[in-house]
Amino acid sequence: MAVRTAAPTTGWLLRGKDGRLTAYAPAQDGLTRWTETRPGGPGWSGPQHLAMPGLEPYLSIAQTPEGYVYLTGLRRREHEDGRAETDVVYTTQFQTGRAVTNWRTIGTPYGRDWERADQMGAPTAVVDAEGLFIALRNAGNGLSARKQDAKGIWGPWLDLHGSRLLDTVSAAATGDGRAELLAVSSEVVLRWRQEEPGGEFVRTLNTPAKPVPGSLASVSLGDGRVAHFWRDAADSALLAQYPEAGQEGAEAPAPVPLASPDPGGSGPVAALRAAVDGRLCLVLAQRAASGRVAVAVVPDGQDDPAAVSWAEVGTEPCAGAPALALDGDERVVLAFVAEGGGLRVARQRAAGAELEFGEWERA
Repeated sequence: MAVRTAAPTTGWLLRGKDGRLTAYAPAQDGLTRWTETRPGGPGWSGPQHLAMPGLEPYLSIAQTPEGYVYLTGLRRREHEDGRAETDVVYTTQFQTGRAVTNWRTIGTPYGRDWERADQMGAPTAVVDAEGLFIALRNAGNGLSARKQDAKGIWGPWLDLHGSRLLDTVSAAATGDGRAELLAVSSEVVLRWRQEEPGGEFVRTLNTPAKPVPGSLASVSLGDGRVAHFWRDAADSALLAQYPEAGQEGAEAPAPVPLASPDPGGSGPVAALRAAVDGRLCLVLAQRAASGRVAVAVVPDGQDDPAAVSWAEVGTEPCAGAPALALDGDERVVLAFVAEGGGLRVARQRAAGAELEFGEWERA
């Protein structure tokens, strides 16, 4: 059975309750983890291999307000009779640097029909007001999902409908726990949202677009809104969509370009809301055409997102997509996995100051 390569993901750098950062990366039959030795760095422990035989080289990661981290993926195993068994699995890290729980399966929407299960897309995890929610493109190219309640009990697989979906879904939740999902077909971007924290997902009107599969990203803006990003199939330019909060069934605003100059990037963009030069901003990072990481800052309320200026940082090529987080000193941290597999980290020189990074750390 051939392993299928999934699109890269961002959101793999997270801060725990104790202020320390943890970075996660897919690896052969499991994942790799690096952990800060103290809040604010610069020391790291790792890399540590966390084994899970059959795990596809893809991770979707979600974190609860309590700091619990859920790591979700697809496990594919081939049996001696030639039958390929595929299921959705997850593990939980309750504290920074501690062991993860045993990997658990939530099965598939297809029971023992392994043929259909093997046609599923990679899962996407998000935490809403009630608990962990996992969504994926199903064998019929619609959207299926399963939800864990506040007591840790999994409900049945849900059919959220949709059609002709491509690749993985992106997701994010607002501060009060209303999650949004984004998926693409060849001609439109499809969006689902919860009108109430932890409530049922409602389809909103589609946005006509031709996105690049594997380029979706979503981030909470901290004001009751979730921003969504994707790349245009015509020229790979990065587009952003900022739906209004509480926008039930209304048409979402047209996406706007975020490229000046266009770094010709690939994959999803990392996004983080942080203080830069004394002002709340959206910090963005992507893999540029050169392979290096490109960074941009969008101040809150900026009237012309198309005027966003991108700048490449560092000299090493980036494998996959970069990640952003705030460290224990509230500084913006930029991270990527190098093509040789090592972790590279750069920190904002001072919290709330201009976005000037210090020397690159090799974890």
